[in-house]
Amino acid sequence: MPHSSLDSFNAAPGGRAAEVLRACSAAPRFAVEVLAGRPYPTGEALVARAEAVSRSLGWDEVTAALAAHPRIGDRVAGSSAEAAASRREQSGMGAADDELRAAMTEGNRAYEERFGTVFLIRAAGRTAPEMLAELQRRLGNSPEQERAEVTEQLAQITGIRVRGMLDP
Repeated sequence: MPHSSLDSFNAAPGGRAAEVLRACSAAPRFAVEVLAGRPYPTGEALVARAEAVSRSLGWDEVTAALAAHPRIGDRVAGSSAEAAASRREQSGMGAADDELRAAMTEGNRAYEERFGTVFLIRAAGRTAPEMLAELQRRLGNSPEQERAEVTEQLAQITGIRVRGMLDP
């Protein structure tokens, strides 16, 4: 199923549907809570539920999901669904010059030192300069502000991935 219609998602055996959802978010309770809402009447209802579950995650679950996300600007390796999604989502970094890539690498290092996690941003639809500007802005956040921003970015990314699962 990696790419599926809503009908086949709703009808898929629980284990298979959970596997597909885990490619959208690695947070431990994400797949369980989204599956509990089946059957979904529309794709948008499924996306809304996925985003709502993501926004409700505790910080420990958010950090578990972050472990599956590569650094913005890193070359994403691997053939997993998560790696493929990250490559698509980070296409805005493809045109970045060496100077911008270096600034992003330095920003990622500073961010990880300050907050203890990878910098997470919904990269889809953003240019490399926009992502760098957001990274620099967010370095000024308090830890509490940043946790809220990371959780929201995770919800947006998850929504995009669920949409992609429904509409290949």
